[in-house]
Amino acid sequence: MTVRKAWVVAGAAVAGGLGFVMLLVVGVYIVAGNLVNGVGGGGRALAKGAVPAAYQSLVQRWGNLCPAISPSLLAAQLYQESGFDPNAKSPAKAEGIAQFIPGTWATHGVDGDGDGDRDVWDPQDAIPSAASYDCTLAKYVEDVPGDATKNMLAAYNAGAYAVIKYGGVPPYSETQNYVKTITTLQASFAAPTTRVAPSQQAAGAIHFAQSKLGTPYLWGGNGTPEQGGRFDCSGLTKAAYESVGITLPRVANDQYNAGPHPGRDELLPGDLVFFSTDPYNSRAIDHVGIYVGGGYMIDAPRTGAVIRFDPIDTAKYFGATRVTADGAKALPTGV
Repeated sequence: MTVRKAWVVAGAAVAGGLGFVMLLVVGVYIVAGNLVNGVGGGGRALAKGAVPAAYQSLVQRWGNLCPAISPSLLAAQLYQESGFDPNAKSPAKAEGIAQFIPGTWATHGVDGDGDGDRDVWDPQDAIPSAASYDCTLAKYVEDVPGDATKNMLAAYNAGAYAVIKYGGVPPYSETQNYVKTITTLQASFAAPTTRVAPSQQAAGAIHFAQSKLGTPYLWGGNGTPEQGGRFDCSGLTKAAYESVGITLPRVANDQYNAGPHPGRDELLPGDLVFFSTDPYNSRAIDHVGIYVGGGYMIDAPRTGAVIRFDPIDTAKYFGATRVTADGAKALPTGV
């Protein structure tokens, strides 16, 4: 199909209204019947660009330090703690990319780069220290029944004594939520090892976005009445998934972590597609749209334009996310 013919099809879709959306919906469920084994993850290989390039080799190396952790799990912890910000500092005085408090750093900080010092603000030290600390905790609770990774995460949150006392993840809601959050979030940092199951909410999100075609773009737009119902790119995708009960973060680079990442040849309608000038860093993502099939998306492109169909295959194409309800819930706030 030529570009010109594709735009004729896109134009017909606008005129055809729900007919086009229904074809996409059928496509979603036909393909769904051919998928196997649900969401993939193994966690030993990182998804493309999920970790900033400056830290990817560190996370890949140190994420294999012991069986209780993986590169994707370590990446999920760093993202949840600091959003990969090496200068992060919390009100509780947790410091650096791995958010160590001074007392814990004094005991568990390591000289990861071998330069003779242990600097909590240097990711070359802090990332190895995070992995080392995880493995130390795993060792503390290695005789506890159950999943070694979940027990390690519970020890990180509640202390090893609590895990030993209760014979596994203790019955504290904060700890149980912490374990679920990290283990769920790691799927957005792992390269899938099997095909990724389709989103149950994809058709509804597409329907919402399709209903906004022709709406003028507004920077920072969330579609409120005060804004004349206008959106920017991530405002549109957030509202589309909110319409089917999934709450996404406001900005595109955090929306990238709302689920696993299908390859370009595995895209399904409803997947979020992302664009960036840096192909190795998801934190540099600057645009997002909703894939509708045939190499096209619905997006809010820029000031002066309207919500429309656009091709996804551009020089800036970064990757895609298959949004899941659990993945969206696991995303930290304030990153």
